Amino acid sequence: MPSSTLLRQPPRTLVIAATALPLALAVLADDVRLRRRLEAAHRDPLTGLLRRDAYTARARRLLARHDDDTTVVMVDADRFKEINDGLGHAAGDTVLASIAARLTAWARPRAAVGRLGGDEFAVVLELPAERREQHLEQLVRMLHTPVTLDDGRTVAVAASVGAASPDVIGTRDLTALQRAADAALYDGKHTGRAVLATSAHATVPSVNGRRASRPGTSLWGRAA
Repeated sequence: MPSSTLLRQPPRTLVIAATALPLALAVLADDVRLRRRLEAAHRDPLTGLLRRDAYTARARRLLARHDDDTTVVMVDADRFKEINDGLGHAAGDTVLASIAARLTAWARPRAAVGRLGGDEFAVVLELPAERREQHLEQLVRMLHTPVTLDDGRTVAVAASVGAASPDVIGTRDLTALQRAADAALYDGKHTGRAVLATSAHATVPSVNGRRASRPGTSLWGRAA
């Protein structure tokens, strides 16, 4: 073959690389799209918080990793039905999204923050005893800050907060801690303060792992 022809032919490695690059980029793009779909499946579409199963898995990992320095927090929006019925579902959605954003900012990235259903939220985070009370007071202040709707109206909001920790309740079981935190929340309902669960809260009767007196308790298929 003439030398001029050889010079015109690209090196074999360059040909292979040029062919493989688009394929590699396509595979990478498919992988990114798959990861995004999986992530979306684990998150509540309105608030962006973890759904129940994803929250539960992450919460249990945190409890196993940080032991007594972990705190389980339950949050209920106060008078949410009044907002939803009086101002409309769009306003209710804005309030829920605002609560979720505040919980996320308060708990920080490593926490498990989930929407368990309706206006009920849960957080599991590393929070040692010496900082617990102060940090929970900060959360209450954040949750009582008015929310501005898309049309410019301002809505007064509030939320009830209950918390439980392994060093007080004596267990790292997520269901037991949530039940105690839920009972503590009920004790402080509409008081404007966070209530830390005691061992007495762990003995409150429950149905499906939730406080027996909670509205709709019988609808929960299983405890988180």
